Amino acid sequence: MADRKNKAMFKFFSRFREGKILYLILSVSLSTSCEQNSSGQSKAASLTDHVNVFLGTSGDHGQMSPSASYPFSMLSIGPITTPHTHTGYEYYAKKYEGFVHTHLEGVGCTGAGGNILIKPILNDDGNTSLIRKNQQATPGYYAVDFENGIQAEMTVAHNYGQHHYHFPESKNGLFVDLSFTQPRRFVAEEHQLTKDAISGWIDTQTTCSAGVYRIYYYLQIPGSAGIDSISEHQFRVKGNGTEELDARIGFSSVSCEYAQAQITDADFNKVRTDANEQWEKLLSHVQVEGEKDRVDLFYSLLYRGLQAPYRVSEDDGVYRAINGSIQQSPTPIYNGWAIWDNYREQLPMLSLLYPDQFDDIAKSIANLYPYGKKNWATMHEPSPTVRTEHAMVVLLDAWNKGYDVPFNEIKNQLIAEAETLDYGSPDKALESSYDCWALSAILKVTGDTVLSQKYRDKALDYKRYWQKDFSDLSKDDVDRMQARGLYQGTIWQYRWFVPFDLAGLKELAGGEIEFISQLDRFFDKNNYNHANQPDLQVPGMYNATKEPWKSQKLFRELLLDTVVQCYFNDNSKGINPYIGRIYKNKPRAYLRTMDDDAGTMSSWFVMRSMGLSPANIGDPIYYLTAPIFKTINIDFGNGKRFTIEVKNYEKDNCYIQKASLNGKPLMRNWLTQAELSVGGKLVIETGPNPNKTWGVEHQWISHIPR
Repeated sequence: MADRKNKAMFKFFSRFREGKILYLILSVSLSTSCEQNSSGQSKAASLTDHVNVFLGTSGDHGQMSPSASYPFSMLSIGPITTPHTHTGYEYYAKKYEGFVHTHLEGVGCTGAGGNILIKPILNDDGNTSLIRKNQQATPGYYAVDFENGIQAEMTVAHNYGQHHYHFPESKNGLFVDLSFTQPRRFVAEEHQLTKDAISGWIDTQTTCSAGVYRIYYYLQIPGSAGIDSISEHQFRVKGNGTEELDARIGFSSVSCEYAQAQITDADFNKVRTDANEQWEKLLSHVQVEGEKDRVDLFYSLLYRGLQAPYRVSEDDGVYRAINGSIQQSPTPIYNGWAIWDNYREQLPMLSLLYPDQFDDIAKSIANLYPYGKKNWATMHEPSPTVRTEHAMVVLLDAWNKGYDVPFNEIKNQLIAEAETLDYGSPDKALESSYDCWALSAILKVTGDTVLSQKYRDKALDYKRYWQKDFSDLSKDDVDRMQARGLYQGTIWQYRWFVPFDLAGLKELAGGEIEFISQLDRFFDKNNYNHANQPDLQVPGMYNATKEPWKSQKLFRELLLDTVVQCYFNDNSKGINPYIGRIYKNKPRAYLRTMDDDAGTMSSWFVMRSMGLSPANIGDPIYYLTAPIFKTINIDFGNGKRFTIEVKNYEKDNCYIQKASLNGKPLMRNWLTQAELSVGGKLVIETGPNPNKTWGVEHQWISHIPR
């Protein structure tokens, strides 16, 4: 989607390999990029037309980039601006430093990645000024033209990228900095030079400087007149005597030879077309029909949920494990984790909508254990990464959804991890109890009933911690961020973090009526914080009560309506509250300090907008809510399809009146993964007022079996 700063015309470039036409300036009108029918619903030529890659790219409102990216690929090419956000880019900044090749989208801790800076220059001047005039981007493609006449465009394939530069004169070249990272996390590099290529490896600290990842690369500049060293890690690439210059780069987690093998002679437009087709293929797993603004927002956010983790194994199955050793796998291996964040939303979304990819992702998570998994990164990561807490919850979730997980092979490592769980603060005590619950269920799968009972009892210990720190709401610090050593969030927000035993939590709260009363108070007093993950599950908790319609209303408000948010990641209640929409299809898309965290917050929107809300990660259950679309068609890629149709559709109706599954009345407010993935049709009738008799029969409420 074109840069939305100017509601007018923009340039973009189309390069033809034979050189007969070096670049073509096309006028693109935003008003015609998508057609609308008379009801205002979208009729885009392709689903990628709906994607706004500039969403969330300004300020601390998502921490995303408009980079040319490819699904589940650690190589993405995007701009570095001054000033910039965690990804190195700021939508409203016009001064560019160049273009880099790694972006871990939406993460905090000042970001990560930003490897291998390439800057187009004039007259061998490394200080060539790059001031943006116009930019344009779509999935798999980014282009920009500068005031000095330089024009740049880039596109990607899996672990491969192409740059094309047009210069206003023939004396031109490139500046390359191998030590550039975002933000200043360079560790070391080794390289080799030829006349037209640089190759080697680069070590960089991971997010929050917790570990180190190594990337092998091969950078080729066809036709270059030579490459000169400027300093230990910086180079000047001489142009080819024309106004055009290309650069091609391949990545690998294994070796330079594998990186070089990524280089292709394919025409730029062919690579760009292939990238767009791959994005179209994945986006088409879900077809939605509704208001254009909602459809655009949906696909823009679904796109964000399909960028990580990264497939790091080669086509022959060779990969580098997290201890640095070379291994080989019969199935693709992924890396690039933010599991503490996205186990709640993005990974469940992938488990439902993208079973082929998730099957390999789940196996890759299990495969971390034999090679020294840590909560954060190791010193030998094969890609940018963040953290892996709650991996065993994800593995249990995968198993209960029908995926094969080698529990017996990693049993000892899972137990060893459980024995190091942290109970040192109120939030850690609840989170560690969640892991013990998951391990208990996993051990039961392996047939070890004795150890299963041990960790079940440890999980139930959450009640002791809860009564100590979360029962009494009269204390003056319950709404204070990071009180009592909390990592993120407040006592009010963390007290609900018992998704694995809501039946027990109800009892601790004083029973059903008191539990509902406390939930009401939580939301009425604006204690909920959608800027971070600790209480993301709370709006859905009314589904485990006799008042599920309250969750339906909350979901619609958080998706589309005006809300009050009193918490961000840098304040306590009462300081500069926000009133407005949380999700907006704009550069400043999210709440302030609300990071997308590798697809977490975007996937939250995707799932609820379809009418589905994971009840508890580890159980294959989805609570139902009113979709924001007229129809949703899910293609699981294996011949199975599931349709969700909204009867009596009116865009503001948010309450479920009744439902049917495959033609039979459905009185319960939940479905299983199996019921969805086998294919079928769910019809939901909505209305402007709650039906207080629907969804209160045959309820699913998480509990720890006795």
